[in-house]
Amino acid sequence: MMIAAIPTLVGKPAVLFVFVLTYLGIGVGRVPGLKLDRTGIVMLGAIAMMVFGGVPTNEIIGFVNWPTILLLFGFFVLSAQLRLSGFFDVVAGAVARRLAHPARFLMLLMLATAGLSAFLNHDIVCFVFTPVVATALVNRRLNPVPFLIALALASNLGAGLTLVGNPQDMMIAQVAGLSFGRYALWCLSPVVFALVAAYGIIWFLSRTRLTLTDSIVAESPVATHPFNRPHTIKGLMILVVVIALLFTGLPKELVALTAAGIHLASPKFRTDDLLRLVDWPILVLFMGLFVVTGAFQTTGYGEQAVHWLAQLGLHLESPPVLALATAALSNVINNSAAVMLLLKVANVAHPPAAYVLALANSFGGSLLILGSVSNIIVVHQARELGIRISFGDFARLGIPVTLAALGGLVAWVALMA
Repeated sequence: MMIAAIPTLVGKPAVLFVFVLTYLGIGVGRVPGLKLDRTGIVMLGAIAMMVFGGVPTNEIIGFVNWPTILLLFGFFVLSAQLRLSGFFDVVAGAVARRLAHPARFLMLLMLATAGLSAFLNHDIVCFVFTPVVATALVNRRLNPVPFLIALALASNLGAGLTLVGNPQDMMIAQVAGLSFGRYALWCLSPVVFALVAAYGIIWFLSRTRLTLTDSIVAESPVATHPFNRPHTIKGLMILVVVIALLFTGLPKELVALTAAGIHLASPKFRTDDLLRLVDWPILVLFMGLFVVTGAFQTTGYGEQAVHWLAQLGLHLESPPVLALATAALSNVINNSAAVMLLLKVANVAHPPAAYVLALANSFGGSLLILGSVSNIIVVHQARELGIRISFGDFARLGIPVTLAALGGLVAWVALMA
């Protein structure tokens, strides 16, 4: 009876219902009574699409953009090797020792974070930097809150500089067929402007709140990795070669996988140690989102929604509208889900539109705590150290920084046009 009842639910309404329910769950972030997180919610949505969507399994599998998944995996392994080599800990420690001049320290912290986030997993950068920087600040009796928020914001802004800075940009690059070099050249000016504006705004709004008044004694709960010079040099050399090859016409995912294969054949680090640092939930989340949005696209509802918005005067072809829509959705339903949805309904055939989508996704993640995983990592890590970063604390700096960054992006698009 159960098997016979399933086909009666198959069809466009069922797909729309599952799609809306999945994205509603992503926005809320949980299901009452269950231990599901956003990844679990997306996986349930993908399973429901397979059961009730009336789409054959081979077609469901075809919805997944495997080059994006493989590219992500490759860069996760690259970041894992450098983390095990102690590279991130050394950089974080070097930054933390420059506390004599807070304004200079803030600049160095943001530059180091943004630079690393542009080429490596920016979530790992935040995960390693937060406890080291926070502990150093507390020990010097400096208020760590504005500096840690600056760390998260710089990570989001810097990740927009390249097509490998965050998973969403990798996905956009694969779907839209973007050139690594042309993207970086086009995005350099708005990213630099965003970072300069962020530094000025954060320092101006925080310069009178630098003294630590709470009795916090911070001890880093995160295990550090001893510095291994030969393997750090090896990891950095391979990373440089990978970045150089991304400027060529070689398939990006094959370049990243080859580099990952070299690291997996390591005489120093065990395979399971490297794979343990791969962000598997992100990979599963992306595969689930590909299935959910792919099934949704087959219904034609997305095109109808875009047509309806156009009748209201909201054209996604307009860079300001696309930028604001991306930033808003990133903070409502998570930036990964927002980009996946907009790729299905916005026209990214012209590179500037894809550039705007990528940058607005990165910049929009700085608005609120829930805007990006990096923000959540910083806030969670700080809480484990006894440092509370409230929603208001983050919004006080994140909102003006995001508005300035998006304003610079829209101005840059107008200038280039």
